[in-house]
Amino acid sequence: MKQPLGVILAGGLATRMGGGDKGLLALGRGTLLDHVIDRLEPQVAGLALNANGDPSRFDRFRPPVLPDSIEGYAGPLAGVLAGLDWAAEQGAETIVTAAADTPFFPPDLVPQLLLAAEGMEHPLALAATPDPERGVARHPTFGLWPVALRDDLRAALQGGLRKVVIWTEAHGAGQAIFPVGAIDPFFNVNTPEDLARAQEMLA
Repeated sequence: MKQPLGVILAGGLATRMGGGDKGLLALGRGTLLDHVIDRLEPQVAGLALNANGDPSRFDRFRPPVLPDSIEGYAGPLAGVLAGLDWAAEQGAETIVTAAADTPFFPPDLVPQLLLAAEGMEHPLALAATPDPERGVARHPTFGLWPVALRDDLRAALQGGLRKVVIWTEAHGAGQAIFPVGAIDPFFNVNTPEDLARAQEMLA
């Protein structure tokens, strides 16, 4: 299988941060988005950013900006679909997604997702971490997605589906389970308090 393309999901509404783009918030010497790009870019064959609205606000970043093709705020699956459509134009077979507000995700995200999807009819897998109550906690914005299922996903979204795991379970998605050490690799910034904590974690 060819190396996946990468798509950073930045289409969220950031209501708990007072709106705007969480990825553009300052973290260390750059922004949240800088950290996500630096972590994902070495793992993929090319990179794009899924975001809605005026794309010029991301002009200083390298990746092209892909808006949702589904009307209204349809959640992360709409961003996945935009990424799959872009990947199809590039002749790619798969994409790996990462959230723009999660700067510490694993540096081996892509190889572990590929391992989790080995032997499957369609390479589809989500990242997960151990959870003492649920067994595992899935992280649905971090996944490996096959271009071959993009029309199936489009139909599901047009039919009103919004929950990621309902669609992934219907297609027998694998799980790549990542350990949680001193920090949760999928810690994401939702509030000003989270951003302050991320600054401490970076230090």
